[in-house]
Amino acid sequence: MAALLIPWRNRGMRTRLGCLSHKSDSCNDFTAILPDKPNRALKRLSTEEATRWADSFDILLSHKYGVAAFRAFLKTEFSEENLEFWLACEEFKKTRSATKLASKAHRIFEEFIDVQAPREVNIDFQTREVTRRNVQEPSPSCFDEAQGKIHSLMEKDSYPRFLRSKIYTDLLTQTQRRLS
Repeated sequence: MAALLIPWRNRGMRTRLGCLSHKSDSCNDFTAILPDKPNRALKRLSTEEATRWADSFDILLSHKYGVAAFRAFLKTEFSEENLEFWLACEEFKKTRSATKLASKAHRIFEEFIDVQAPREVNIDFQTREVTRRNVQEPSPSCFDEAQGKIHSLMEKDSYPRFLRSKIYTDLLTQTQRRLS
């Protein structure tokens, strides 16, 4: 019987499969991707700030260390494309040049929304089609529906697991230990 060859259409799949053995759910992974030097960042992060992340998903997203910790967690679940898409949309909304708006819109669509996109987010067909039409005449709000669905997905699904994760609990423990 001949060997069955499976074409890899999704470039990200090879990367994801290749690093399966390298993923872990620890605070050390979080510190490696902090915006500042890890030790300095952990010294700057107070227990109160980290505890507030549990108050609401939007509070978590408004804090750079919260975003970094959540990103580290999503990497362990192979779903960081959701956060990356949400962040790309937030940055996109700040674009003022019509030319840049159009090129950024197409780039975001091709990277996250299009079927077989390298970092395709999980949205329904209707939302994908609405977004496709919106990108034809881009405006700062052309990704709002898709971004809202991904925000809701992360808030209802990933965020509660993040709050129970070793990454978050280790982080809280480390900030509390500093005070002792």
